[in-house]
Amino acid sequence: MDDEAGFDDFVAEQTDALLRYGYVLTGNPHDAADLVQEALVRLCGAWSRVRRKDSPHSYVRTTMARLHISVWRRRRREHLAGEPPDRIHHEVFPPEEDQGLWEELAALPRRQRAVLVLRYYEQLSDAEIAKVLGISSGTVRSQAFRGLDKLRSSLSSAPAIDRSMR
Repeated sequence: MDDEAGFDDFVAEQTDALLRYGYVLTGNPHDAADLVQEALVRLCGAWSRVRRKDSPHSYVRTTMARLHISVWRRRRREHLAGEPPDRIHHEVFPPEEDQGLWEELAALPRRQRAVLVLRYYEQLSDAEIAKVLGISSGTVRSQAFRGLDKLRSSLSSAPAIDRSMR
């Protein structure tokens, strides 16, 4: 019972931060919620071991990153056609006016997006990113370079806002 209480406290304290992290990884609030849910299910199963040995926070974020780039996530290519009729506003996600960069980030391939999120959002080193994603440090650097290059080119080719129209 003590393990369950500790798990419940962890979930209550970390859900918003995990949703934000999931949103940065996936670019979609619904996929972020699915990712958090799956990672927490896995954490629950390993709670007694993880709580004693490692940081539960690191474990669940590593699990989320691995789930995000796993084959299961790649094969699942669900694209919703329209907005659901009843939409819940989540304050943990960026406001509508800040969506440009997030949309460009979401357009990147999953591995490039995961590397950029871990590097700039989580501020992990190349070695730490390599360990989390199960790839080499050289692959981390090349994926970061390619991802940043794509972001720069897509943002520089975006139409400029005419300030006289404001």
